[in-house]
Amino acid sequence: MSTQTERVTAVAGVPLDIRAVRADFPILGRFVHERPLVYLDNAASSQKPQAVIDAEREVYEGYYANIHRGVHQLSMQSTDAYEAARGKVKRFIGAASTKEVIFTRGTTEGINLVASSWGRRHVDTGDEVLISGLEHHSNIVPWQMLCEEKGAHLRVAPIDDDGAVVMEEFERRLGPRTRIVAVAHVSNALGTINPVHRMIELAHAQGAVVLIDGAQAAPHLKIDVRALDCDFYALSSHKLYGPTGVGVLYGRQALLEEMPPYQGGGDMILSVTFEKTTYNELPYKFEAGTPNIAGVIGFGAALDYVSGIGLDRIAAHEHDLLEYATGRLSEVPGLRIIGTAAEKAAVISFVLAGIHPHDIGTVLDYEGVAIRTGHHCAQPVMERFGLPATARASMAVYNTREEVDVLVRGLERVRELFK
Repeated sequence: MSTQTERVTAVAGVPLDIRAVRADFPILGRFVHERPLVYLDNAASSQKPQAVIDAEREVYEGYYANIHRGVHQLSMQSTDAYEAARGKVKRFIGAASTKEVIFTRGTTEGINLVASSWGRRHVDTGDEVLISGLEHHSNIVPWQMLCEEKGAHLRVAPIDDDGAVVMEEFERRLGPRTRIVAVAHVSNALGTINPVHRMIELAHAQGAVVLIDGAQAAPHLKIDVRALDCDFYALSSHKLYGPTGVGVLYGRQALLEEMPPYQGGGDMILSVTFEKTTYNELPYKFEAGTPNIAGVIGFGAALDYVSGIGLDRIAAHEHDLLEYATGRLSEVPGLRIIGTAAEKAAVISFVLAGIHPHDIGTVLDYEGVAIRTGHHCAQPVMERFGLPATARASMAVYNTREEVDVLVRGLERVRELFK
């Protein structure tokens, strides 16, 4: 008879060995306040497998040098590994060419790049930018800044009591002045999975381009940018078991070709004189300066790791955890789950009657459980539900049903302390 930790999730007859997966993540063996770590803050940032840690270390120990510029062996080896990671991203997201894969510092920079480079050229006075009521601040503030600069209008499609975008209102807010639609694939605060394929179809019918914030989707869902038919797609490495300080912006080649550079500096040029600069070809036109070389190579290792497990198996395992955690948390007296959309990723926001989320998080920490508390960089979502903050448990491939049980026992401890 297997224990809960030994449970496997089978997809197409291939089991997911949770014990083996957990063994790949060194940090999961540590203790917090003399209790085994239960890490449920994956929507903020995921932990890193040994393969990623090793890949970064190997860069610095074995062949680190700056890229794209040197003729010596270290530079060429670093360049080859860096560009190999770009190829892995291309395959992971289904891009047509590596020219459509721009390395950034993260999703936030990818969105700002589009708002600055594409937006300043195509958005004018009286035009409209459409987002949803689910957005992270990183997919709100850059558009507010653009609209303020250009005299354009930011329109927002509302969400319902379940935390899902009201599609009738989304469609109603689209119009001939809509220049760009920017929406999250998955909500970081509630876990809601948006019907982005339908949103893209509706936006394109009005002549608008579409940017998808995929920061929360990339660790959980299979992404195919060509099947989605999106124009831009931004994601981060650190939520996808990779290093911090690395992200990706996908853009259609035709759009990227006509966009001006986002920043100026080294590597984004072909030639410079005091009279004129000629810009480099894609993707380098948008990659000024020395990048996070080891981080990008580490991200490539993370993509290899995730692909080796299979996103279908990861998604099935996380869905099992989501259903189990939803049921167990619903049994806790006074607990209310915020965000109950029919389509969700493994993210659960909740409140406990009469207890501030920060107090919940503090007590749980002493039980060894790491969750996130606060507004999750999504204050408009909190305002929609009349809350200052929630507690959020977010799960990943290495989490187990047993860990959900530890969370629930910790919440009973919270209730005891704050009766």
